[in-house]
Amino acid sequence: MNEEPPAPREAAATLRSLLAFEDGNAVRLLYAPAAPDTVVRRIAVGLDDLDDPDGLRNLEGLGDLDIPHGLDEPDDLGRGQGPGSSPRPGPSPGPGPAPGPGSGSGSGSGPDPESGSGSGPAPGSAVGPGSASGPGPKPGPDPGPDPGPGHPAAGGVLLLAVGAAPDAGTVREAARRGACAVVLGDTGEEVTGQGVTGPVQAARETGVALLARAEGTGWAEAAALLRSALSYVRAGRADDAGALRGPETAPSLAVLAARVAADVKGSITIEDTRLRVLAHSATGPGADPLRRTVILGGRVPDWRVAELRRSGLLRALWTSEDVIHRPADGDNPERLVVAVRSGREVLGSIWAAADGAALAPDAARHLRTAAGLAAPLLVRERLSESGTAHRREAALRGLLHGLGDRRTHAWSLGLSPDAPCAVVVAERRPGARADDRALDVLALEISAHRPGTGILRGGDRLALFLTGGAAAADHAGAVLGVVRELDAVVSSLPGAPAVWLGVGPVVTPERADLSYGRAGLVVRALREREARASAAGRPRPPRYADAAGAGAALEVLRILDAARPVWESGSGPVHDLIRADLAAGGELVRTLAAWFDAGGDVPEAARRLVVHANTLRYRLGRVRERYGVDLDDPDARLLLTLAARLVPPEES
Repeated sequence: MNEEPPAPREAAATLRSLLAFEDGNAVRLLYAPAAPDTVVRRIAVGLDDLDDPDGLRNLEGLGDLDIPHGLDEPDDLGRGQGPGSSPRPGPSPGPGPAPGPGSGSGSGSGPDPESGSGSGPAPGSAVGPGSASGPGPKPGPDPGPDPGPGHPAAGGVLLLAVGAAPDAGTVREAARRGACAVVLGDTGEEVTGQGVTGPVQAARETGVALLARAEGTGWAEAAALLRSALSYVRAGRADDAGALRGPETAPSLAVLAARVAADVKGSITIEDTRLRVLAHSATGPGADPLRRTVILGGRVPDWRVAELRRSGLLRALWTSEDVIHRPADGDNPERLVVAVRSGREVLGSIWAAADGAALAPDAARHLRTAAGLAAPLLVRERLSESGTAHRREAALRGLLHGLGDRRTHAWSLGLSPDAPCAVVVAERRPGARADDRALDVLALEISAHRPGTGILRGGDRLALFLTGGAAAADHAGAVLGVVRELDAVVSSLPGAPAVWLGVGPVVTPERADLSYGRAGLVVRALREREARASAAGRPRPPRYADAAGAGAALEVLRILDAARPVWESGSGPVHDLIRADLAAGGELVRTLAAWFDAGGDVPEAARRLVVHANTLRYRLGRVRERYGVDLDDPDARLLLTLAARLVPPEES
């Protein structure tokens, strides 16, 4: 009896990889799944498509689902099945109960997602209310009858809830039928609301991921973009061995580099337009020192880039559509290079170098073929990198500013809920010179030595989000050590530009906004401390500190921030004095601030203001005579002290 060959192993994508790829063009994440990540094998359109093995329902009105980027999709695109899905088995299932809604790998947290095993979810995975796999989320409403034969549970399916109400009922029903993620069509407040009857609460109870269709995106476009992402991600997860069977496909840049190296009889590097090495073939014993330097450094050295520019090779590479030959020169072996293009856009380049022997006679032909095969892989690399960076930045911004669902932001960054983290704020003097690159240097320094650090730049401020696996106390010490090194880097720059570094407390990811806020307060305290030291003629204090190093100034700033709204809404003689004097230039405000900082010592305050002591006494007399403010009254003195501290430095 002839046995049918086993079906090819289905490559699976994950929700995180899809979101990183499509870059928010189609959907945005509202609530992350309970599992660390979720396997996605198919895009379903409408609730009925979850139970429909052929996905023939609910596509009416979607319109043309052509996939962007010129992908050739299989004929099943018109159905509910995602591109690249394995064909459904022909024979109908035999007698016996159908799998329950909680079976399969809907959460993606079971065994190897690509193994195709039918084992249930692992402990702690997100399963729907209908699951019978032991303890889990609170049971939801009665799941109703099983889908029955011919309607298997939809494990690993991302549902586009076309035609369904954007409410908790839709989320629970999708989870009951085995969906691992649900995209709702409404992005209004009723979707993002946190009430007990809202969709977010339903997602929290069932463990599924909740997403919303991006504003201005139709269902057809959302389906096309997500299926395009699924196709690209799956292509990157294909079996490398299978991809070597023919020259027309390549699953990854690494496999392509190895294959081309064998064809051209040399060494291969594949680089992007910034001359960063994305993939390379194995390095043989005869490899030249330059190739070793490029591979070890992950990019072409600056001196080499300058040389390529001077020789005109880079210009020729980006403008020519053919293979460029560079003959051997001294220790540099013969090289061939070709640009990789998508249409007229240059995506990168492929370099072939002789590795101890001459290149193959037809090496140029193989490079031309490789350039065509590399184009879609470089597109995927660029889009995936861009999408990942964009989503990481959005998630980091949400955590630092306390916006949106913080648990979801932490999930997007790949952080566990109890991971220790701390925020460092680096701030330069406002209005710094145009050539002040201190913050750029700090960003490069932290990227080189702690590549996992989150970096958020805004104007004169740089926020660094440092995470670690150590205990909170150990992490705090490690962060302070990093800050000392960064301060030393800035101090060594020409002109030693002024950059203050504030360290926030160690917290969990969901409280990152607290660490960010305290780090900003530390920076303000450091700047004020330095200003007072400068006015008093004292040596410059350190420009970095944590909360303990900032001392009482930190609490004073918190009190001042709390008092600011009360002050701004008040009235009376002190308010009249401050407002009138600021309008006239702020001379009295500066005088009062110096007098208070000197503890009421007139000669010392006059020295700080570089005026005669009698001049200072005359100004204090004007406060009493013109505005009727008694400086001997403790309450008036306290209010004046607060007012002088609350006035922004640029106003006084």
